[in-house]
Amino acid sequence: MMYTIALISGDGIGPDVIGPAVEVLDAVGDKYGHTFHYVELAAGGKAVDAVGEPLPAGTLEAVKQCDALLLGAVGGPRWDTLPGHLRPERALLGLRAGLGVFANFRPAALFPQLRGACPLKDEVLGNSDGKPGFDLLIVRELTGGLYFGERGRRDGNRSAFDTEAYSWDEIDRVLRRGYDAALSRRKKLCVVDKANVLESSRLWREVAAETAKDYPAVETSYMYVDNCAMQLIRNPGQFDVLVTSNLFGDILSDEASALAGSIGMLPSASLGSPDETGRVRGIYEPIHGSAPDLAGKDTANPLGAILSAGMMLRYSFGLEREAEAVSGAVSAVLDAGLRTQDLAGKSGRPEKIVGTKAMGEGVLHFLENF
Repeated sequence: MMYTIALISGDGIGPDVIGPAVEVLDAVGDKYGHTFHYVELAAGGKAVDAVGEPLPAGTLEAVKQCDALLLGAVGGPRWDTLPGHLRPERALLGLRAGLGVFANFRPAALFPQLRGACPLKDEVLGNSDGKPGFDLLIVRELTGGLYFGERGRRDGNRSAFDTEAYSWDEIDRVLRRGYDAALSRRKKLCVVDKANVLESSRLWREVAAETAKDYPAVETSYMYVDNCAMQLIRNPGQFDVLVTSNLFGDILSDEASALAGSIGMLPSASLGSPDETGRVRGIYEPIHGSAPDLAGKDTANPLGAILSAGMMLRYSFGLEREAEAVSGAVSAVLDAGLRTQDLAGKSGRPEKIVGTKAMGEGVLHFLENF
């Protein structure tokens, strides 16, 4: 089977981590009989430098012709002084809207090999069986809310406003993606909002009350976002699937990444609705930023990008066995003690500090066993 993958390596360490992810995909293809064809495209800061805009129309149209998009990272200080519509990050918003992806899946689990990298105490995580202390999935709404609402300046540029707006359908569709995910996990879903203050959050609760009726097997709960931020630190193991708005999901998922040991470990998938064949077009990217100070130094952690490629195999291509092989190889490389600099000295066991390329090569080595 052949799949066409759009590649936007992006800025900073984006190219550094996308390279190993592509090598892992090619190894998966060789092992399981698939062919991956790549279309390299420009967006973000590189596109601003080349053509003066973060998301050229040709890039978006080319991505639409592919089965999925693998994305590195965009942005950096050199573009921070540009007006908002020219900032590299605008490419992300344009890609999400243009591809119709509205649900961002950000899994956060603590690999047992990285227990020492989690800042929480053992009595919070639990340490009796050596298994991860938490395994949660944050489902973030991607194309509505504060990031897409009306905005502007007033009073001679002395005040500014951004509008949080959601429709019933926008909330319902992302909730359903969360409920579907919960059905294959521990069947618990928590709606995170600020319904004691925000009218848009009260609508989230009204929609959830109706949508939940179609998922009687899933336990539904509600939590204010400030309490959720605290509970992630006090007891992350209580959560299974969290569904929340664009802004809240952005913040909470970065908090969860710190609990997993390093933001370099976390992948993500941005998904739309299944097409008539049941296939889901998605954007797959590690959640870390471009880290321009690390670019080209062979020190960045590629595991988030590699795990993002694994999510692509699962969600866009339906290749569950292959996705599990990627996850297994990542776990095996951690078992072997390989650590990039961001993970160094945090495992409580013998370690070998390696660079980006060597970590990718380690995953390739262990992939042969799956």
